[in-house]
Amino acid sequence: MGYYILFYKTSETYIKDREPHRALHLEHAKKAQETGNLLLAGALEEPADQAMLIFKTDQRAQVEDFAKNDPYVLHGVVKHWAISPWKVVMGSLK
Repeated sequence: MGYYILFYKTSETYIKDREPHRALHLEHAKKAQETGNLLLAGALEEPADQAMLIFKTDQRAQVEDFAKNDPYVLHGVVKHWAISPWKVVMGSLK
């Protein structure tokens, strides 16, 4: 299994923009977590303009599918997203 980081760049008014879509976004993330693919997720606080989601999977397509179907992406709360393989050299996320 490998790791991927999904980087989100959010809208300038992210805190306000996310409210109508937050419950569906969290439900989407919870489903990915329940499958064991999504390990950690959260937004940066200062400034609140980015988020990172860490996945454990050998299939980059799973991460792409997550992003493409995320309510935050579908409704413009996330303006740009990118995926990067992450080579972990120390520590572990179980």
